[in-house]
Amino acid sequence: MFDRRDVLKSGVAMAALTALDAPIAHAAGVDPSTALSHLFDDFMNQYLDASPELATSLGLDVGDRAAEKSKLDDRSLAGIKTNRATVREQVIRIQLIDRSALSGMDGVNYDTMFYDLETADAANRLRDYGNGGVGSGSGPISAAAGQPYVISQLSGAYSTIPDFLDSQHSIETKADADAYLARLEAFAAAMDQDAEVVRHDVAEGVIPPDFSIAGALEQMNALRSVAADQSVLSMSVAKRAKDKNIAGDYGADAAKIVSEKVYPALDRQIALMRELQPRATHDAGVWKFPDGDSYYFDSLTYWTTSSMSPTEIHKAGLDVVEDYTARIDAIMKAQGMIQGTVGERLRAMFTDPKYQYPNTDDGKDKLIADLNKKVEAVRARLPQYFGVLPKADVVIKRIPKYTEAAQPGGYYQDPSLDGSRPGTYYINLRDTAEVPSWTLPTLTFHESIPGHHLQGSIQREASLPLARKVSFFSAYLEGWALYAEQLADEMGLYENDPFGRIGYMHDAMFRGVRLVVDTGMHAMRWSREQALKYYMDTLGDQEASAATEIERYAVWPGQACSYMLGKLEFLKLRDKARAALGPRFNIRDFHDAVLLCGAVPLSVLDDVVDNYIAAKTG
Repeated sequence: MFDRRDVLKSGVAMAALTALDAPIAHAAGVDPSTALSHLFDDFMNQYLDASPELATSLGLDVGDRAAEKSKLDDRSLAGIKTNRATVREQVIRIQLIDRSALSGMDGVNYDTMFYDLETADAANRLRDYGNGGVGSGSGPISAAAGQPYVISQLSGAYSTIPDFLDSQHSIETKADADAYLARLEAFAAAMDQDAEVVRHDVAEGVIPPDFSIAGALEQMNALRSVAADQSVLSMSVAKRAKDKNIAGDYGADAAKIVSEKVYPALDRQIALMRELQPRATHDAGVWKFPDGDSYYFDSLTYWTTSSMSPTEIHKAGLDVVEDYTARIDAIMKAQGMIQGTVGERLRAMFTDPKYQYPNTDDGKDKLIADLNKKVEAVRARLPQYFGVLPKADVVIKRIPKYTEAAQPGGYYQDPSLDGSRPGTYYINLRDTAEVPSWTLPTLTFHESIPGHHLQGSIQREASLPLARKVSFFSAYLEGWALYAEQLADEMGLYENDPFGRIGYMHDAMFRGVRLVVDTGMHAMRWSREQALKYYMDTLGDQEASAATEIERYAVWPGQACSYMLGKLEFLKLRDKARAALGPRFNIRDFHDAVLLCGAVPLSVLDDVVDNYIAAKTG
């Protein structure tokens, strides 16, 4: 927190006041609601100006913004500085609107935006590193907390841009194909910008752990090992241009850029990471940073929108693990599984061949087909639990082979605003033994419906300012998706499927384990191996997938804590609404209330539910 009076004395404040459209803030007859709406529109234009990748992701790289389709985000030190100044300016500008004059969704929108800007600005002013989230459509609201390493096994242009070009850069016309080639050239510059920031951060004492560098190098080498004309970077534009009957040899043009510009930039990045390897330690936690404890606290704030301390979060995780261990034990005993600890029995289920799909292309196709059946089954039950349903469809795809080695089990990509691109649930099929059949229903419910796809699509289709349609708060988003896993059980989707229910409870316990190991590594100085052992002993997961998770938490400090803390908040607020409304409580109305507000900090979500209760009782 900072004092607004001090802020308004600054030179930045004068620049902000100059930039502010005076009629919006001060003219007689302009009410605060209208002023806020105009301000949000202006903020969104700033985000889109700063992030061509965000414009493409939203399907807004057309018309007046068509030129942005040929560009990538600025990842340079200068770009980061500009983003930070934008955040600072916006903090000042939003405070010029009288919050006390706003009510209802206007108040929710104000509080949400102000929280996002203020927490980002506070972290940015504390340190000059930790900008790993800049780029790839992140927009200006990126904080110097939460993702400290610009290049890791999970971050960096080398990792994100190939899939961005393949899956989000649409090609319908010759101009689109030409824009693809321009972005392909910009990809080389983006990798050099990442390298510039890495060198800066190294001078600040920030170097990824040795296992993170090894994971990044593995993926870089995999991308580099493919002949330029066979690279996904070349083949994607070649195939799609041909499919649209666009004249020109785009495959050859792309291969030339890959060979002459992209691969040399990738070689420079590989050399940089190899240069860092001897200087990297095996320490997993950010406690090793010059202000490591402070950095971790800010990371927890950024990801969880909570003020809980690492010690409190660690204890909450242990409680969740104890609870779900007992629940799983009871189901297992009912199925005649009584030998060994719960973790040992789960490990036996992981390795049992009867739960595994063949690790072949045909086996993986069959797995995805079965997941689509799960989506259809839950779709039929949604109207009983939701008044508002998403219009956008969801598709299921494999995580690209060139990045699957270090990626998590699954993730979700939002649909475009115009509906031209559906939501996408990506699943990691590098080895089907890592995703036995009993684990797949809950993963699918989490990533698609009633989880991320339902929530994300409703947010983008709701009557919200565009800046709010794209707002991101991990504790809300991941908390909802984890809540949706439990809701799927309440909806009867595990009827006559005790092992699927074990899968759901395993994943709930898994999120409790995350609270333990994340705080363990970053606050209590646990080693990677200590965290890995606790994880495997508790959950029974195979070492390959467990190591991927542990290494993810090491480079995204605090992110893994957002899931369970968010879920617990949704459950607490549901209980609060049910107790306050009694027989007037309706699950459909409750879900609509907490979804139509879009992603918000947990403190604002509490206000949303209070407003919902007041409206039902007033």
